[in-house]
Amino acid sequence: MKMSLKMTSGALLAAASLFAQPASTENPATQVQGVPARATPADYQAAGQVGAITVAGEFLGHNIPTAKGTLTSEDYVAVEVAFFGPADGRIELAPGDFQLRVSDKKVPLARQAYGFVFRSLKDPELEPTAAEKKSKGSGISTGGGGEKASNEPPAPVKVPIEVVRDQQQRIQKSALPGGARPLPVAGLIYFGYRGKTQNLTKIELIYNGTAGTVTIPLL
Repeated sequence: MKMSLKMTSGALLAAASLFAQPASTENPATQVQGVPARATPADYQAAGQVGAITVAGEFLGHNIPTAKGTLTSEDYVAVEVAFFGPADGRIELAPGDFQLRVSDKKVPLARQAYGFVFRSLKDPELEPTAAEKKSKGSGISTGGGGEKASNEPPAPVKVPIEVVRDQQQRIQKSALPGGARPLPVAGLIYFGYRGKTQNLTKIELIYNGTAGTVTIPLL
């Protein structure tokens, strides 16, 4: 009886451990793939050399280009980053490899997971920006018998759930993939920043990974 109880407990523990490991339900077509690398590092805003690897980058601001059009985020800024090197070269990429220094801030911004961007995604063709909402909601009375512009902000746009999922998949697919990757490899990375990018006087992408360390001036 003791042996039977012991075996039963072991089986239960094994089953529990199985359920504790979440199975991947992602369709391979929607997993992180990155974006096609441009022809050369010179096709990017700036580039830097670290050993045999060239790291190139372009600051995209609050705009997030995708295959189906540009999305925006008021809470995050995007950087397209690419790695070039020997034809048979590979590079190991990790989330903590990147930081972004803006306007000489002492503490650079840490890279954020693409999933965080989901909460603030907008499609300019479907939803007005904050500035447009403010403009539409700041009307004044026209007087006479004409209609009065409301001071109330416009009602939020109800985006269909299938559209939201499509937007999220587009962000996921274009994100820079992690792990060991053949060169060249490129993708989008994100940093939390709500300010106006037009006011920035300096932007530096800092790479500190397996290939070494390099700072790339993007502005």
